[in-house]
Amino acid sequence: MTATELRPGGTLPSPDAAAGTGVEQVRRLVTEVPGPRSRALHARRLAAVSRAVGSTLPVYVERAEGAVLVDVDGNQLVDLGAGIAVVNVGHAQADVVARVREQVAAVTHTCFMVTPYEGYVAVCEQLVRLAPVRRTDGDGGVRAALFNTGAEAVENAVKIARHATGRSAVVVFDHAYHGRTNLTMAMTAKAMPYKTGFGPFAGEVHRAPMSYPLRDPAGMTGEQAAARAIDVIEAQVGAAQVACVVIEPVQGEGGFVVPAPGFLPALSAWCAANGVLLVADEVQTGFARTGDVFASEHEDVRPDLVTMAKGIAGGLPLAAVAGRAEVMDAPHTGGLGGTYGGNPVACAAALGAIGAMEALDLPAAARRIEAQVRGVLEPLAAVHPGIGEVRGRGAMIAVEVVQPGTTLPDAASTAAISAACHAAGVVTLTCGTHGNVLRLLPPLTIEPALLADGLDVLATAIGATLRR
Repeated sequence: MTATELRPGGTLPSPDAAAGTGVEQVRRLVTEVPGPRSRALHARRLAAVSRAVGSTLPVYVERAEGAVLVDVDGNQLVDLGAGIAVVNVGHAQADVVARVREQVAAVTHTCFMVTPYEGYVAVCEQLVRLAPVRRTDGDGGVRAALFNTGAEAVENAVKIARHATGRSAVVVFDHAYHGRTNLTMAMTAKAMPYKTGFGPFAGEVHRAPMSYPLRDPAGMTGEQAAARAIDVIEAQVGAAQVACVVIEPVQGEGGFVVPAPGFLPALSAWCAANGVLLVADEVQTGFARTGDVFASEHEDVRPDLVTMAKGIAGGLPLAAVAGRAEVMDAPHTGGLGGTYGGNPVACAAALGAIGAMEALDLPAAARRIEAQVRGVLEPLAAVHPGIGEVRGRGAMIAVEVVQPGTTLPDAASTAAISAACHAAGVVTLTCGTHGNVLRLLPPLTIEPALLADGLDVLATAIGATLRR
């Protein structure tokens, strides 16, 4: 197969790209997707890697920059997934790379619990400054602690909440996703592939109905949806038993569900009135993804604890919990930690990523991306009855695909649309409790022309699939 140039506008590659000084921000296919070298690597994988580990698109990446992935066959793919909302600042962001290189040459690990280092402290200082934590009269400010993954952050937030309140019950919501550890599997709603066959799960986890405007009764307000959830909590758990309510301000794996306005503030008010800690799971929504630094800020909701990961460190594994000092300091010394939590190299990357987020004004970039994406997808929704809804916030936009004229999920068409995008060199992801939601999570630094090209591929795939 001869090289196919797919640069938006049809211009030729730049001389710099040909010289290998950077990855040109264009889509370009030189083989089918996946190509022969990827297929060969996949055969090796099947002989060595557990079949229980899946991959959305089995192309093997050897380089990435900005919003382009380069696979082992030389294909350049448009990345509309960002490693599931991880490389918000773009692949190989310059300051992240420079800080990581410098740190690797100095110290890679000592364990903060043994001999600490400045990077951990510096990251916590940034999170204390940024996290939208609820303050109370006479409180001692905000504190943070670092971990490795989003699931670890959520699990530690529950530990902190239970210790601080002396209560044991945890409330989560329909369609929630919080991780793959035993406790966070119990908190996650979707059975397959996350929970099936892995039980029994941790106890004292209770589920309440989420505000889901597409599927709620017509005209239900956010306040009414919150009252419905609170009624379930009070009747089935009891407010005095609840240590924390854990919620994603915009649900991720559950389908990019944006609760109706008023839902989160009403829930927050109930928590404050009943001595319940509100935990905002901002693992996927944080660090400018939704057009604010944190999604809780959209309605000025101030959680007691905020969990963070993914976009925090430009692709390196790091996670955090931030919250009111009296809550964060409630566990005994030594009660929080972990061998690798707040690794020096990951902390260096986080400082670079946070600096880039602010210097490049990535919240504003996310809002511009939203306008561009909606400008393509909303006209499609107007003509395709198989599109139930276009929704999301900032650069976290989804298309829910349904059987025409209904709200019944159409997972088969969703998978077909995503597969067509993959074949054309555009990385898209699916999600939703029923697998019928296409989700877009491009790096916030994606160039408008590259995003337009990726959206054109997506629009073509939607049209071809939903016209059948």
